[in-house]
Amino acid sequence: MATNASTHQPAAPTAVSESVTRKVALAALVGTALEWYDFFLFTTAAALVFNAQFFISHDPFIAAMGSFATLAVGFVARPIGGFIFGAMGDKVGRKKILMITIIGIGVVTGLIGLLPNYMTIGVAAPILLVVLRIVQGLAVGGEWSGAVIIAVENAPVEKRARYAALPQIGSPIGTILSSGGFFGMLYLVGQTNFDAWGWRIPFIAAIPLLAISLWIRGRLSESPEFAALMESGETEHAPIRGVLTNSWRQILVGMCSALLGIGGFYLITSFVVFYGTKVLHLSYGLLLMGTLLAAVLEIGALVWAGRMGEKFGPSKVILWGGIASALVAIPVFLAIDSRNPVLVVAGMMVGVAVLSVPYAVSGAALTSLFATKVRYTGVAITSNTAGVISGFVPLIATALVAASHSFWPGAAILVVISVLTALSGIFLPALSIKEEGMKL
Repeated sequence: MATNASTHQPAAPTAVSESVTRKVALAALVGTALEWYDFFLFTTAAALVFNAQFFISHDPFIAAMGSFATLAVGFVARPIGGFIFGAMGDKVGRKKILMITIIGIGVVTGLIGLLPNYMTIGVAAPILLVVLRIVQGLAVGGEWSGAVIIAVENAPVEKRARYAALPQIGSPIGTILSSGGFFGMLYLVGQTNFDAWGWRIPFIAAIPLLAISLWIRGRLSESPEFAALMESGETEHAPIRGVLTNSWRQILVGMCSALLGIGGFYLITSFVVFYGTKVLHLSYGLLLMGTLLAAVLEIGALVWAGRMGEKFGPSKVILWGGIASALVAIPVFLAIDSRNPVLVVAGMMVGVAVLSVPYAVSGAALTSLFATKVRYTGVAITSNTAGVISGFVPLIATALVAASHSFWPGAAILVVISVLTALSGIFLPALSIKEEGMKL
């Protein structure tokens, strides 16, 4: 059995009270909510407006693929950001890096809302959009991993699955805020004004949300585990080399465990929004409402799955969650393809809720794969590499649907992703660091 990189741990860190643990988890949740709000704004806009505002083509599939390619570019930048910010987080601390990444995400999102479109500045518009997307991707590359780690390292070992699930709730909250923002603007200003300028308002709203996040995060203390490393002088000087050399098995298995929660989600949201509007000719409002209601249900699924992870261990939750997602994949897409508004919304809700079960415990699973001194680097590289693959899921699904004129490629992709995640649940216990009181 492969051993993890640098499994030596420093002396026990200072104990943290339950109230401090909850405060840290809340701060992580607020930050990830802004992160996903910003990122989901882009994914929803990629399906709804970027193809008309920045990528001009008479063929809607070509315009959509250009838009989704920009979405994918951000995911390609994420592992680079993971390398950069992960290594910095293992050298200078979790809190400092989390402040930098949240600023980068919020500022870039606001700038996207102010960016002139193709009709105004021509080809410079999509180029600038890609540049901003890259910067956003770099910042996101260090954000989620740092938020989950600081929540886990401030939690009692036996309750890490529960508190690692809290930052995950930032995902549906971000979805609710972003989809709600688009849905609200569409309702208030109408389709014509929404396409012309209304879509920009939710992006610009990221600036005041950033100010709130900075205020909350600024009150955090450093992770006690990392503080103990700093005090003992045991921080890792070359965390990237150590992780890539000694923990490649952990990276592969961790990637698969995170794949469904990221790639599957974008399939059921971004791709389905495009497929529903352009192929099934369903209304924007219906699909945005489906996304919104799915996110509301996801919050409950994440809380429940986090408790199950605490009770049975993350690996079992990932295994059975992946199996369940594979089983519902075809029924979910059949419901969406029915064009019946109730079934479409129900299909989106069920699909997102089920794939959220392994996503809830992926933070606990990934943090257990790496020792404290290389944890930020390891988790960042692993989660963001999974993100790269996930970023291409809507693009691949769109291309296959364009060729087949059927929903089956989407369903097949969801089955494959679900099976890979389920298989990772089998291998996780053998590769994880076992601490007293922890269930794997």
